[in-house]
Amino acid sequence: MPLKATVSDTESKMKKAVEILHDELKTFRSGRASTGLVENIKADFYGTLTPLKQMATLATPQPDMIVIKPFDPTSVKEIEKAIKNSDLSIAPVIDGKIIRLNIPALSGERRTQLVQQAKQAGEQTKVSIRNIRRDAIKHLEKQQKDKVITEDDFEKGKKQIDDMTKLYTDKIEDVIKHKSDEIMLD
Repeated sequence: MPLKATVSDTESKMKKAVEILHDELKTFRSGRASTGLVENIKADFYGTLTPLKQMATLATPQPDMIVIKPFDPTSVKEIEKAIKNSDLSIAPVIDGKIIRLNIPALSGERRTQLVQQAKQAGEQTKVSIRNIRRDAIKHLEKQQKDKVITEDDFEKGKKQIDDMTKLYTDKIEDVIKHKSDEIMLD
């Protein structure tokens, strides 16, 4: 039973690492507008820093525009300030009760930089996966030493964790390739 729990725990940690990578890559600009660029920008909402996705409707009516419609129209100025203070480098245009963000096309050099950043994020996630693997195998070794699991269970668990590591490393490669293609093609 401890073997199954260790393998299951390891898998959930690896899954979480890949989810974090997905969330991080959403903030990378491609040539196309995406609500992922702004959904986690935090604006002051009655004294609390709140992500835009919780205080406004986000939409992309055109491939080069994001429209933000706050639930509370009085928060337009705070949202504008938060966008200006973010690292997006896009000037918000206020149109009554909504905010428009025009997404400019990316230069070839900027696309290459973004692909490199995406690859770095992927490498950091792979390091996390390998650290999770190392910790899980150490845990199995300790269980074997304490005679909680047998040597056969240790070998079986180690193989499962190695296979899982390969699977999640391959997933990371696929995610990075997909994001790199998206950045270069848009």
